[in-house]
Amino acid sequence: MNSDNMDPDYVDPNENVNTYHKGRGAQYNTKNKFQKDERVREHVEGIDDWTEENVATQYIFTEAKSIVNKVDSPDVGMFYSMNPYQGCEHGCIYCYARNSFEYWGYSAGLDFESKIIVKKNAPELLRKFLMNPKWECVPISISGNTDCYQPAEKKFGITRQLLEVCNEFNQPVGMITKNAGMLRDKDLLQEMARKKLVSILVSITSFDEDLRRAMEPRTTTGKQRIRVIKELSDLGVRAGVMLGPMIPGLNEHEMQRIMKAAAENGATFSAYTFIRLNGAIKFLFHDWLYKNFPDRADKVWHMIEQSHDGQVNDSRFGVRMRGEGHIAAMVNMQYKKYGKLYGLNAERWELDTTQFRRPGEQMRLF
Repeated sequence: MNSDNMDPDYVDPNENVNTYHKGRGAQYNTKNKFQKDERVREHVEGIDDWTEENVATQYIFTEAKSIVNKVDSPDVGMFYSMNPYQGCEHGCIYCYARNSFEYWGYSAGLDFESKIIVKKNAPELLRKFLMNPKWECVPISISGNTDCYQPAEKKFGITRQLLEVCNEFNQPVGMITKNAGMLRDKDLLQEMARKKLVSILVSITSFDEDLRRAMEPRTTTGKQRIRVIKELSDLGVRAGVMLGPMIPGLNEHEMQRIMKAAAENGATFSAYTFIRLNGAIKFLFHDWLYKNFPDRADKVWHMIEQSHDGQVNDSRFGVRMRGEGHIAAMVNMQYKKYGKLYGLNAERWELDTTQFRRPGEQMRLF
């Protein structure tokens, strides 16, 4: 594996190891920058003193101290967010949320997608938050970090409980997912939609099933995600499509096809991001790319570098999500062209914050 942009002391931890964890995006655990000590396998032959990574999904229950977080980043399109789960079993190799998992004391690699932190007291925390008289209603995003409809939701139903609280308070929410599990809550979403309290984005990165299985191993298919848009939009829920991230040489050529299919099935708005590989994601994505696409890995990696001023990472607000240079500019031109062609983002639409009320209060006069 060669790249001019990798750290000079970077060593592939799986070099000469033939194991590939099917159903996982990351193939190893990167070092947690907040921890002084780490376990490493220095010699492949040292089988007596080494235990292979446990890749079975584990659920870790926690009593969270808070659930609603203020979002200070000016280019993510949200004011507040809440995440009922930390870590995400979907295992998307490019996921920016991987880095935040280090704050919990785990790795951004295999740990992120196999150790799922479940905030069982999230609904109670949300109710307490909304009861605070200092709260002046603005929309809250569910899934600002990890997917609220990842497989854990089918077991624990915390996302639905959060929606029930929001519906009771008339608190508007935006949601994003790449899981068809959202359809389990279509009754509640339809009720909230009648009051203009909910807007959803369905993330679609590819209709190529071979690519999806490798890049987003525990997500639902692209066709199923289109079905989510179709069924919910038919019920009156405002639905859109998120194309992200667009990766040159892998999926950026699918932009038109995705936007066309989404629009034909009821999507009225869209958004997109361009690939960036900050922190540990750089090493995980590099490892994944060369293992899964050795025929084009060099080309893809260098196109990502060309789109971030010679780097694969970028933290500059306003630039980090779009990239720069001729490749990123081409992707942006396509997005604008097809958005206009298929009537996406043509309407001005906002969630309704005027109906917010706390239990026992009368409806606001307006």
